[in-house]
Amino acid sequence: MTSIDETYKVIDIEIDGISLKGNLRLAEHSKGIVLFSHGSGSSRLSTRNNYVASLLFEKGFSSLLFDLLTAKEDLIYENRFNIELLTERLVKVTKWVMSQKGTNKLPIGYFGASTGAASALSAAAQLGKSIRAIVSRGGRPDLAMPILKDIKTPILLIVGGNDEVVIELNKKATAAINGICELKIIEGATHLFPEAGKLEIVAKLSVEWFDKYLKMRS
Repeated sequence: MTSIDETYKVIDIEIDGISLKGNLRLAEHSKGIVLFSHGSGSSRLSTRNNYVASLLFEKGFSSLLFDLLTAKEDLIYENRFNIELLTERLVKVTKWVMSQKGTNKLPIGYFGASTGAASALSAAAQLGKSIRAIVSRGGRPDLAMPILKDIKTPILLIVGGNDEVVIELNKKATAAINGICELKIIEGATHLFPEAGKLEIVAKLSVEWFDKYLKMRS
């Protein structure tokens, strides 16, 4: 995996009397902003998500990676899998982004990894047309199965070809989605896409999806 380096700003997001840390990349003449919803046990410091965010930045997209839980909340193991709580946080941070100077006019997309995909999909179901595009990497959309039929946002599901259980779960989710949805299976990749060149493919597919469905209309 090739590293892409650029400067991001560490910010504090104040909601509901708590402070969540975030990494904000603001691209010049930004096409849109992508909010990342990471998987259980991960954070805004995820090397994989930061790699994808870096490539998005290079291609003209802003991004926000943030901790969905405070350090204290993360000590409670069950919180990491509390889709309802994580969805609530993502919705509130999305509304925060919509209210901030510099980001309030940007179209919004979601990138969800692992269980984070379920919270991204659930948040999109609540926010409707406010969310323009969603990408899931090795995601668990099945954890949001009851609301999948209600999502109108274009969804790209990316799964490793050797991640057999997750492939089947994503196929079931794809069948339940009524709107635009594509399932891309990356041959030779496992769940976290650690194999040479595989995460690059994920990032490239993500950029293409956001270019198609998210970018600011001229």
